[in-house]
Parts: sequence; structure tokens; C-alpha cells
Amino acid sequence: MKISYKWLKDLIELNETPEEIDRLLTGTGLEVEGIEEIESIKGGLQGVVIGEVLTREKHPEADRLSLTTVDVGGETPLSIVCGAANVAAGQKVIVATVGATLHPTGSDQPLVLKKSKIRGALSEGMICAEDELGVGTSHDGILVLDTDLPNGTPAAEYFGISSDYLIEIGLTPNRADAASHYGVARDLKAVLKREITLPSVEAFKVDNQTLPIPVEVRNSEACPRYTGLTISGITVAESPEWLKQRLQTIGIRAINNIVDITNYICHELGQPMHAFDADKVLGKKVIVTTVAENTPFVTLDGVERKISANDLIICSEGVDGNPEPMCIAGVFGGLTSGVTETTTSIFLESAYFSPVWVRRTAQRFALKTDSSFRFERGTDPNMPLFALKRAALLIQEIAGGSISSDIIDIYPEPIADFKVNMKYKNIDRLIGKGLEKDLIKSILESLDIKVTEETETGFTAIVPPYRVDVQREADVIEEVLRIYGFGQVELSDALSSDYLSDFPVNDPEKLKLRVSELLVGNGFNEMINNSLTKPEYQATLGEALAGNPIKILNYLSEDLSVMRQTLLFSGLEVIAYNSNRRQKDLKVFEFGKTYHEIDGKYIEKERLSVFLTGNITQESWFEKSREVVFHDLAAFVNQVLTSMKIRDVQKQEADNAIFKSGLTLFANKKPVVSFGLLNAAIAKKLDIKAPVYYADFDWEYLLRQYSAAVAYTEVPKFPEVRRDLSVVLNKKVTFEELRQAAYKTERNLLRAVNVFDVYEGANLEGKKSYSISFILQDEQQTLTDKVIDKTMQRLIATYEREFEAVIRK
Repeated sequence: MKISYKWLKDLIELNETPEEIDRLLTGTGLEVEGIEEIESIKGGLQGVVIGEVLTREKHPEADRLSLTTVDVGGETPLSIVCGAANVAAGQKVIVATVGATLHPTGSDQPLVLKKSKIRGALSEGMICAEDELGVGTSHDGILVLDTDLPNGTPAAEYFGISSDYLIEIGLTPNRADAASHYGVARDLKAVLKREITLPSVEAFKVDNQTLPIPVEVRNSEACPRYTGLTISGITVAESPEWLKQRLQTIGIRAINNIVDITNYICHELGQPMHAFDADKVLGKKVIVTTVAENTPFVTLDGVERKISANDLIICSEGVDGNPEPMCIAGVFGGLTSGVTETTTSIFLESAYFSPVWVRRTAQRFALKTDSSFRFERGTDPNMPLFALKRAALLIQEIAGGSISSDIIDIYPEPIADFKVNMKYKNIDRLIGKGLEKDLIKSILESLDIKVTEETETGFTAIVPPYRVDVQREADVIEEVLRIYGFGQVELSDALSSDYLSDFPVNDPEKLKLRVSELLVGNGFNEMINNSLTKPEYQATLGEALAGNPIKILNYLSEDLSVMRQTLLFSGLEVIAYNSNRRQKDLKVFEFGKTYHEIDGKYIEKERLSVFLTGNITQESWFEKSREVVFHDLAAFVNQVLTSMKIRDVQKQEADNAIFKSGLTLFANKKPVVSFGLLNAAIAKKLDIKAPVYYADFDWEYLLRQYSAAVAYTEVPKFPEVRRDLSVVLNKKVTFEELRQAAYKTERNLLRAVNVFDVYEGANLEGKKSYSISFILQDEQQTLTDKVIDKTMQRLIATYEREFEAVIRK
């Protein structure tokens, strides 16, 4: 990023030297990489003065040389041998004295003047021509002046040589706000506590309505704000010297007054602009839109490029009403719509384009322009209108013309400021030093960050939208620190570092490892399976699976043509493979993803599957082997849920399309796991005859529910009491219903409900008997028989009322 020191001084009062500005800017994070003095005439004509030719005589040894004496303001005139035919006594001339260094036009080699003898005659300097001074290209003769300036006056004063300093800043990608002289001045304003003076636009006015060009923005996502106006009666010509010098100082080649002004505004205010020849805006309408894929378009560099349907284009209406591309928005102008020497009226554009859209287009075309550089990083959405007026006034001043339309300002959804909640303790902690609250407020307000909703502990920072890099508390604290000064924070004896960054509370990989180790410790083996599967597998489950299957376009075989919607069949293939090799006692699990097409969107889900089949334990001398039962799987499921801190669950019967018998457990009304005995018909599709128990966990939900926080409670000082009930009720009533009814009835004293016996027999036709235990406890006092009996009576009444239960006594 190149900054002109003199240009900067137009915006903010600076008494500091460029070297001092270097130190201040580097301290704020705008690291200065170099400072170079720039002169309008190279070398500044040091040692070159105005002189007066007193005498001229022919050189006795050379017909084309003259012997002259020249008064350069010293005590004695200089003797100079001159080869110019037009030299004469009485002329005011430019003299390079002995020791002066000249930079002739067209030469890379400087010329150092020395005292010499030419054909035997002493020469103490040189009377100069234009090209020898580097002020022009003429070498027809010496430069004869018409001036009253006294002899000995430095030539720099006569030519009005200006000196400037180029400050090169290594701009980091996050500091888009500093990509202009105004942006750099804002940092100096905060550091030096001085005000910025922007050029006034109060003189702006609309002169007439002779050239209205309406604008239609068809894509407000890519172009949130678009402003423009027309100027007619302009004269396109070379820019004035001051404008050319400003641009040349920062390495911008002058083109013509209109284009130079748009470049000037870009580097002054950070607002890229573009001027269209109004006569080339077909249909006299501007349309901001996208066009068809591979639309050909010739850019300013004469290269034809194919426009993508994802590129934002500034178009004219076109002769047939179809948008005609004029410019790649925010990146590059078109060859046919730009300003030329024949242009007499223009449409001037000043807009805010989406950084995402501009970055994508610039990368695709491999185009990096001053415009795209700024738009990609995020410009100020509140600047386009001011910049438009500023540019219009400059154009009228330099190129003439009149404002020939009202300002168009299309801004349907203004971009809001960022709101950041701040805590003073975090500011002090991150900086490493306690700062006065008034100082913090003063620094932020000097950076255009408003302080609102102040309390003793903090405040809300309102950050303007041009500060795209300041959206978190740590960002605001960094702003305070860089202006306060890193060097002002003393190193303490107990030096330490801190951070405010948001790191994941739960590491998914560590939690996955924890559950894996739990299962492996219980005799399980982990499996990793292919995500591709047979379409007929999943077709058997139909609506039991979420969404639609995702088909592979270039599948290699029909058996691997769809993405799996469940981990079930991958696990069954492993069981079938091992069973066929006489490995029938299996305990396996898999962490994997399932894939679904839901409402036209492709969705991945992280799942955990667990399989049990065969015998739960191997036969040994001290224990008989037995087959896996439902409660074996239930125990492992409970261990996984406990490991993931899932405790309070609700139960309901699992989907019978998958399970012959099973449960689905809910946490916060969200299913977390379904498990049970797999339907034999599903297992049989893979020729598995043995019973298979299967559990399917929603691993993503388990991760979201997990909390590493540990809550501790004091061990109760008073004993618990157990009471048992034997109830006879309808066979369809489940124990879960009885358990939930008990907790609803007694919320304070009831600690646990358990069933320890179930009886069904011929003498209980259509009914069954539950033997249920209840654990009661009061943490404040010992329970009395009166309280216990009252509690049990309420439980009995609930069962009798809600389930028509008969209490066996």
C-alpha cells in the first residue's frame, strides 16, 4: 500500500517528519516497509541556479563553441564553455554549477558537473538545455528564461519543483479499512488526537435533468448498494500537473482527467469508482445482474473473457432489452464502454459490492486490480454517496460539465454496525495492564467505535461496518492496545499470556476415543466400512430411513451405487463375513457417516452403531456360555450414555420396521439411540440366521449434549427408606408408564423406582403383576412413618386412578 506524505497532510495536520510517521504507523499495526523521497524533477536540481550571460565570444580553437561569462550571484562570474548556437549576452539561463548532479531525459546515467578544460579553455559549469535538466525532451538549444528572479536563485524555485515522500505500508489482509489515505489518516487521528478534514462536498448540486439513466439492481446480495449520476458537457483531456503528480507519487500512471479522478478517489477515500461513456450505455439504462454462462466479454486490456453465471456484471439494457455487459463489477471495466478522448458525457458509478462475489470473480479470472483489492477485503458501505459527490465536483473543476441527473442511491437493506459486548476485566486481562475506563472510551471513540450501555463491569461497542476485522471482544481489545501502544505495557515479574478465543468445549475426537476405549474394554472390536452400499439393502427399510438415497453418477458396480443411509447393513456384512468363517460370537461397533438427500439438500450425519450376536461370553471351566440377550445390549447402551453424561431419558418402543423388539431412548425429547433385537427378515437378507442385537446412536446429538462440567452434591446425612408395592394391572401397561407416574406424583422425596418381579399366569388373564420398590429420602430430616405412609398412599391413589391397578396386600 503506497501513501503520499503530502496527500496525507491534506487530510490531517502533520508536523511530524516522515520518519516519525513511520514510527507511529508501525506502532498501530500499519507496518511501514520503506520511505522514499519523490521529486517532480529527479534530483531536485540541487546545485542548479539561474544565471545571466554577461559576455559571449567565439572559442579560438572550435567554431561551434562559445566562451561565456555568466553571473550566478557570486562575487565573480563563472567562465563556461557552451556549445549551443542560441547562447547570447544578456540572456537569463539555467546553470549547473560544479558539483551538481543532473538526470538527463532518456538516460539512466546521472551527469555530475566537474571543473574542466575544453579545447584549452576553462569551463566552471554548464548552461543547460531542457533535456539535460530532465524537465523536457528538447535539445535544440539552451533554455532561455523570461524571468525577473535574481541571479543565483535556485532553479528548483523557478520550476516549482515539489518534493514528496512515498510511504510504503505492508498492509495485512485484515486492515482493508487502511487501504487509502483517509484510512491511514484515521489511525493517525487516533494516535495524535487530531481531527481529520475531509474535502467538502457542500457545493454539490444537480444542474439539470437532461441525461437521466435509471439503474436496476437485480442481485442485491452481490450488490447491496449502488449509487450513480450523469455528467454532461465534459472535456476529456490530460490531467492537471498536481493530479498527475499525486498519482505518479504512488505509482499510478496518468491516463486522462476522468479516469485519473476515479483513481484519485479510490486512493484518497478507499472507494473504487468507474466512469462509463454515457453515449455507450445502450437503452440509457444500467442493469446490475448476472448473465448467461460463458457470455463473451472484452475487457479494457483487449482480452476476451468468458463470463460465468456467478459473476456480477454491470450491463446496459441493450438494443433488444437483454442485458449487455459493460463491466465486471468491482474487478475490471469493458473495452467498449470506457471513457475516451471523444467522450462528452459520463455515467459515474460508486457502489458497495459483496466481498465474496468480487473475490470469487477476481480469482477465477486471475485479475488483481486496485478495485478488486479493496472490494475483496470489504469497503465502507457508507462511503459510496460521499465519494460520488466528491468525484463529481472534481470532474466539474477539472473537466467542466454539469450534473445532469439526480443521484441514484439503491440501498434496500442498510448494513448495520457490529455490536460487541465488552468486559473491563477481559480488557485488562488480555492487555496485561489495567487501563482507565475514560482512556479506553477515548481510544475507541477516536477510532469511530461508539461506547454505549455502559455499566461498572463493561459496555457495548458499536463498530462501524467498514471495520470488517473488528467483530469480537478480542478484536476490540486489540484496537485499544494498538493505539495505546504495545511499548507502554510493562513486563511484569509474573509474565504470562492469555486469550479470549472460543475453543471447542468438547473435543469430538477425544470423546470418540473415550467411547471407543469403553467398548473395546468390554470386548468389542472396531470396524471401518465402505460408505457405498447396495441400493436394495436400504430399499427394504423404506420410510424408516431419513430422506432419499444419494446415487453415485459414475459408480463402478451396482453393488456400490448408492451412499449408505444407515450403518446397519455395513455392520451386517461384517457379521456375515465372519460368521461364514466360523467366527460367530461377535461384538463390534463403528463410528461412521450416513448420507441423505432431504428437500433437495445433501446432508451428512455422524452415527455410532453397535452389534452383538452369538454368545456373550466364551465357554470356560468356571462359567457356562450363554447367548446374547436384550439386557446385555441395554447394559452397553447405558454405559455409553453415562459416559456421554446422558442420564434422564424417556423410553418408547423402537421402530418395528427395524427391530423385532426394542426401545428408543429420548433426551430432551430428541431420540438419541434405538436398540434391540433386529428383525430376522433383515438379517436373513445377508444369510445371517443367528439373532443380531443392534444399537444405532445419534452421535452428533450426543456430542452437542455432552458437558465436561461436573456437579458435586453433599452426601445425604439422613437415611433413605424403601417401600414395596405389588400391583395388578392391565397387561398393556408398561413399567415406564408406572415410573413416570410415580415421579409426577412425588417430586421431592422419591429417589428411585425399580421393578424386581413380574408375574403373568392363567389366573391373571389379560393382566400382570408388578412388584415395585420405591426409595424415599429427605435431605433435611429423617423421614417419619407418617410422612412415608402419606407418600405411599398418594402413589397408590395415582396407580388406582390412572391405571385401574389393584394393590395386593
